[in-house]
Amino acid sequence: MQYWLMKSEPDVFGIDDLMARPKQTEPWDGVRNYQARNMMRDQMQVGDQVFFYHSNCAEPGIVGIMQVAKAGYPDVTAQDPDSKYHDPKATADNPRWYRVDVKFVRKFPRTITLNELKQHAQLDGMAVLARGNRLSITPVSKAQWDFILALA
Repeated sequence: MQYWLMKSEPDVFGIDDLMARPKQTEPWDGVRNYQARNMMRDQMQVGDQVFFYHSNCAEPGIVGIMQVAKAGYPDVTAQDPDSKYHDPKATADNPRWYRVDVKFVRKFPRTITLNELKQHAQLDGMAVLARGNRLSITPVSKAQWDFILALA
């Protein structure tokens, strides 16, 4: 089992949106960063646990947990000319971009804010806290995962 943190802007797709989806499951599509793509394509497996992180909002932070429900597969939004995630270089033979399906597990009673996360030495080295990190998907160690769960 691996642990992850995945960011989304809550006004685009937040944890409440995931909760409202049929079977509380949704493809995590539209990722257009090669490093994040590689994690979804090559590393994320069914059952991996994921922190849902609201970004680019008044109070960014971890708002709940989801899990990987389907391992990496081609993100067909890249091949759809009507999609805002369209990539004209993506084809069925060379999909370029990947996604995973995620399933809601639980919403925290409060947001564990970015500022709060920064206050704990136990989380030093956590990718989401690194200066200049803009990746939408980052790995989380088991020790970091357990510490954050205790904060929830």
